[in-house]
Amino acid sequence: MFRIVEKDVTLEFSPGHHQHLLLCQVPNLLGGTGAECRISDPEGQWEMVASVLDLVATGRGNLKKLHFLVFPETALPAARVEDALAIIRDRFHPNTVTMFGVEHVRLTEFHQVLERYRDDNAEVLAALLEDLDAGEIEGVPVNWAVTAIKEADGRLRVFLMAKSHPYAGEETLDPFQDLYRGKVFPLFRARPTGFNFMALICLDYVFRDLYQSNISNVIDKANELFFETRQRLDLLAVLECNPKPEHRAFRDVVNGFYGEYLAYTPGVRDTVTIFCNCSEETSGIDQGGPGSFGRSMVIIHKSHKIAPAELPEFASDNFDGLPVCRLRFGTATRLYFFNLPLFHELDPRTTRVPLKIHSIFRPATENGWQRLEGETERGYVPDSN
Repeated sequence: MFRIVEKDVTLEFSPGHHQHLLLCQVPNLLGGTGAECRISDPEGQWEMVASVLDLVATGRGNLKKLHFLVFPETALPAARVEDALAIIRDRFHPNTVTMFGVEHVRLTEFHQVLERYRDDNAEVLAALLEDLDAGEIEGVPVNWAVTAIKEADGRLRVFLMAKSHPYAGEETLDPFQDLYRGKVFPLFRARPTGFNFMALICLDYVFRDLYQSNISNVIDKANELFFETRQRLDLLAVLECNPKPEHRAFRDVVNGFYGEYLAYTPGVRDTVTIFCNCSEETSGIDQGGPGSFGRSMVIIHKSHKIAPAELPEFASDNFDGLPVCRLRFGTATRLYFFNLPLFHELDPRTTRVPLKIHSIFRPATENGWQRLEGETERGYVPDSN
């Protein structure tokens, strides 16, 4: 069963100022056999991820203000997890949250990583040990992700989760190639800031069975948070490696999440949802029909009133008539640096845009990144604050 556990973390975001997020729409170079999805060029993939980590650690320009760094599902080679965490621990600024998906590993390997970071993952580890005791599943593949939080005092905390969606083929029900089903998912409560956030892995956003819906659990937990503390879920990050990011299944869940058709949902009404997908250069996955990687999105409630626009690097719309404002990116390999909305209730007299893109980076030579220049031809708002 999909269970949400609260995790208190110490993040001292500046009061009265918005948070900044870098969304990394980078390619996944995948391969593998059977149910496992492995990275076909681990060193090349790591060099690309490491170049982004180096860009953030260097803090060029406004990147020194970064609070959230988000990579897609299956973006990091499993053998390089410790290297990535070392860069975050040694070089990142405090008050930084990094989310990244990791290539599939066997359950025994995932167990070893959990043991290494058991202090922050007691509930996940307990659920895994219970599953291991119930049957011989040590060789089952695990699709997993890491949330690494460098707290205000410089301490690094590492949280793990396994995807709850059980099918390796995602759209293919194959009982002989099932993934391990994660059961415990952290809801991070940043103190003293009062900022709450969590991550999901791709189809976990839309997955449901006869007994429950993942997203209904998220909504119920956020509503509980609101009624008990008057706080809410501020950020939901969905890590994807998805050839059909605008599939009707995702659109329907977005509609229900923000629509409040059957009941008020104050816990998620002002949630910012980030869909971080891999780029069009992704290889090794059968798309199973028409579709395209990329199209990462940022979605907020329609009350934020972002005007429709069509620009070379992104567009804004209402996702074909939904009660939302959507920022829709392209399919190319890009890094998008933008701020999250600061206020839940907007002053109707203001002309200030609640969500602004500060920078867009494209790949440069030798695993570097070059910032796109020019407001009109590139279609983004340059740094202003």
